[in-house]
Amino acid sequence: MFEGFAEERVGTGEAELFVRHGGSGPPVLLLHGHPRTHATWHRVAPSLADGHTVVCPDLRGYGRSSKPETTADHEPYSKRAMARDCLALMRALGHERFAVVGHDRGTYVAQRLAMDHPDAVTRLVVMDGVPIGEVLARADARFAEAWWHWFFLGQTSRPAERVINADPDAWYGATAETMGAEAYEDYRRAIHDPATVHAMCEDYRAGLGVDRAADDVDRRAGRRIACPVLFLWAARDDMEDLYGDPLEIWRDWADDLRGGSVDSGHHIAEEAPAELAAELRRFLGEVAKEVTPAPDPAPSHPLV
Repeated sequence: MFEGFAEERVGTGEAELFVRHGGSGPPVLLLHGHPRTHATWHRVAPSLADGHTVVCPDLRGYGRSSKPETTADHEPYSKRAMARDCLALMRALGHERFAVVGHDRGTYVAQRLAMDHPDAVTRLVVMDGVPIGEVLARADARFAEAWWHWFFLGQTSRPAERVINADPDAWYGATAETMGAEAYEDYRRAIHDPATVHAMCEDYRAGLGVDRAADDVDRRAGRRIACPVLFLWAARDDMEDLYGDPLEIWRDWADDLRGGSVDSGHHIAEEAPAELAAELRRFLGEVAKEVTPAPDPAPSHPLV
């Protein structure tokens, strides 16, 4: 995996992130979701590295990154704390301004990074998620049936860790055939570590509390994402079942918005890497043109 990429650990002041990075050109930060690691991007990152500097970390608490001590309010696993890590990581690697791509839980970190640090984020790609505050404001019986794990993992009495640690492979159910052998082993190493399992549950506990509050404060204040936004969702997942046109939700958060569905199940980077890489190159290429203008205009984006 990640041939030609460097591998290192970078301190952020609050955590230490395991990261792989490579390529050259305008920087882009790729943020994984739950329960994946940075390795979920292994089929996409090499393609992007031809024209971009690609940075793929394990979020704090996930994979081989450190697991800060938890607190009663779960703030150490808030998306704001994870966004601070990401900003410190990119600056440590020499990138003051960069694009961000987030999937699943990484979507919430990417959104928070763009909201809290607008001068740093040039472009935002969010995948398979709408803001946490919007999710919980719309949560109904249909959502509870489909996404019940949000509330199970978020329980503060910590039953989830005991259940998951009894048989992590059965609980998560991923396969090497879908993920690729090396990515699967990286993922299995993570889910068999009780400290990682606890940290992933803390991510959800923060989501139900401090993360929701942060979104609600921003919404009441009328704050919006300053940079261009691309929202992609898996056509064979449940975004449309839950929200109809999910772009309508993101329009309340971003003025410069485009997006559409990808013919894939939930883990787009693993199931439809070529299509995803093409969409990202097209969108991120607009950033490259801001740095080095090209004589020929880019083709129009195929999505709405």
